[in-house]
Amino acid sequence: MDEVIRRRRVYGADHDAPDPGPRPGHDYRELVGGPLDGLLLDVTGWTEGQLAEGALLDTEIGRYGPGGRAEYGPRTGSRRLWDWRGDTP
Repeated sequence: MDEVIRRRRVYGADHDAPDPGPRPGHDYRELVGGPLDGLLLDVTGWTEGQLAEGALLDTEIGRYGPGGRAEYGPRTGSRRLWDWRGDTP
């Protein structure tokens, strides 16, 4: 795991957690744009179909506030980056 990835916070980790970063042996996607920009999403154990589909992620800081979700999906040509597709209630 490279140094830049090790310093990032993982989606779902508490802000005050002693080590909110990625763990060795896990597979991550970097979220790009939108309310979760810069976070890492742990996709360890996801199927190829799940990875191709992307994810709706709970967030309180998106367009719809508490209870809203942000949609992210794979960037064409990049295995590592997932782009923001928009927010949904």
